[in-house]
Amino acid sequence: MKHKSAYTVAVVGATGAVGTEMIEILAERKFPVGTLRPLASARTAGDRVSFHDQDLVVRELTRDSFEGVDIALFSAGADISREFAPIAAKAGAVVIDNSAAWRMGKDVPLVVPEVNRAAIATHKGIIANPNCSTIQLVVALKPLHDAARIKRVVVTTFQSVSGTGKDAMDELMEETQALLSFKEPEPKVYPHQIAFNCLPHIDDFLPSGYTKEEMKLLEETRKIMGDDSILVTATTVRVPVYVGHSESVNIETEQKLSANEARALLCEAPGVLLYDDPAHKIYPTPLDAAGKDEVYVGRIREDASVPNGLNLWIVADNLRKGAALNAVQIAEELIKDAR
Repeated sequence: MKHKSAYTVAVVGATGAVGTEMIEILAERKFPVGTLRPLASARTAGDRVSFHDQDLVVRELTRDSFEGVDIALFSAGADISREFAPIAAKAGAVVIDNSAAWRMGKDVPLVVPEVNRAAIATHKGIIANPNCSTIQLVVALKPLHDAARIKRVVVTTFQSVSGTGKDAMDELMEETQALLSFKEPEPKVYPHQIAFNCLPHIDDFLPSGYTKEEMKLLEETRKIMGDDSILVTATTVRVPVYVGHSESVNIETEQKLSANEARALLCEAPGVLLYDDPAHKIYPTPLDAAGKDEVYVGRIREDASVPNGLNLWIVADNLRKGAALNAVQIAEELIKDAR
């Protein structure tokens, strides 16, 4: 990519929850956008989005949408990405894709800038944005892995409905209103009622009994950390929270790390906010992380059941660091490398 003073940026899925956040973050972080091209399906084409002081009409996504585009941020689902990301790349854009379509592709870097920034330089037109729950996990694990080498990770996630999208957020609101009015809720997005409930079911179940979401945590963590020997097992749970994913994480390391040593490492880690003082009721919650860029880490304590174990509680805004922010950070690093 050639260095420019301003770039033409396309946002595919511009009217969705993550696409809207991408546009806001581009403005917040003063990314050098010369022209913003919001793109979406025929269903929402013609809608308007705001960017700085501009009121932009959303165009319908077509095969001709990427002429002159430098960077294309995709958040419109795997099927759209599989079809249109190669078209955008062939037209000369660098695609940063938020779906699962390209994450495990051999020639596609899977990037969290705080963890594996150098992988950006290996792209061949497409860069993958990891799964939201993976991003916050590896941001917190990387400094601990560098210091003591992580052998095994056991993670249980508590994921908000915004990870499913706007329809799921609406469903939580509607079900809550129905229940508080003594009416029977009618689930449509989820297989069961989500209001006042927890569903240990995110994405499709596989023959192994794990879900696709759980396997993403395994495969993506290893790829981003660059270490296939790390053992990862996961249980992913959908909870009645609007924004913010939480994770209960247990790790085993080769070398001993005390809780205080882990705190010291995380206190200095890029993208991490240490929020850990239980004696004063200070620990991260989704409400703390909502609207924030950092990955919050707290409840750090040694696992007495194994020689070298730690427990952590990790929380982040899944729409920001878990999706839109990470994509924009990749774009920022991309244009730095062009200078």
